[in-house]
Amino acid sequence: MHVLVTGAAGFIGFHLSQRLLARGDRVTGLDNLNDYYDVQLKRDRLAQLQQQTGFNFVQLDLADRAGMEQLFARSAFERVVNLAAQAGVRYSLVNPHAYVDTNLVGFVNVLEGCRHHGIQHLVFASSSSVYGLNGTMPFSVHHNVDHPISLYAASKKANELMAHTYAHLYNMPVTGLRFFTVYGPWGRPDMALFLFTKAILQQRAIDIFNHGQMQRDFTYIDDIVEGIIRVLDRVAAPSSQWSGTHPDPSCSSAPYRLYNIGSHRPVQLMRYIELLEQELGQTAEKNFLPMQPGDVAATYADIDDLTQDTGFSPATPVEEGIRRFVAWYKSYYLN
Repeated sequence: MHVLVTGAAGFIGFHLSQRLLARGDRVTGLDNLNDYYDVQLKRDRLAQLQQQTGFNFVQLDLADRAGMEQLFARSAFERVVNLAAQAGVRYSLVNPHAYVDTNLVGFVNVLEGCRHHGIQHLVFASSSSVYGLNGTMPFSVHHNVDHPISLYAASKKANELMAHTYAHLYNMPVTGLRFFTVYGPWGRPDMALFLFTKAILQQRAIDIFNHGQMQRDFTYIDDIVEGIIRVLDRVAAPSSQWSGTHPDPSCSSAPYRLYNIGSHRPVQLMRYIELLEQELGQTAEKNFLPMQPGDVAATYADIDDLTQDTGFSPATPVEEGIRRFVAWYKSYYLN
């Protein structure tokens, strides 16, 4: 297939593009290479992709309406995976306009491109952040998610609503994926594992929020990518069971689906740090802080729908995932 992957120089987009190329798909990778984090890391990911047959890179911002229209018009994509987004809960508190430009305006441009050019299936990144104030664990795609607590989360909830509208109006198959705390080699420098590793190796204190009383459904990158590919290959279809009198948020009478992709094995943050310390052979100096605005104490993914529909459930133990990340970090930064 010819697949458009937006955010191809990003963490998940890079790994997904590698997998698609490895199985013989053609990939057009789009990225604006913004400076939200180290641009050199993005360029280094991109350099690996550009060495492979079947990969074409386009530097473009999703919010560039004319540029997006031209890209879709000339490219004959068959499927699209939209991973480009302004990420980060905390950054959304200080730069809200970045989230509107990329996550809302940019996503409309993706939807319009798919609508007008006969895309077989659009798969887009949502986030576990949409669960917001939900307290029922594990988080299920069948739960209501109307109480986000950050603009980032609200923008991802908006993406789900916008996608459903296009699925309904234009019979356009769309699937949203709620990712749970993705980590692994080539990861994002603003994520906890990256920050902790860098600080420990530099013998600086690490900041631990909510005084360490946190747990996360940490999900290894290879598991995320496998989930995306399984879903991409399974084109969304209307649900015969859906009812307007008892509406299920995870599906629709339109070709629209939502899935969680998480490990289904939440880990206490202090245990996560302990495993990292063991792998690095160093003890972290710890700076315990209150909960940050927009953050939640726990995440835990119900992945029953993903497993039932695609036959896949993530399987990488956190011990192995941290080991692989540390090995990559040392080879990339210390060699």
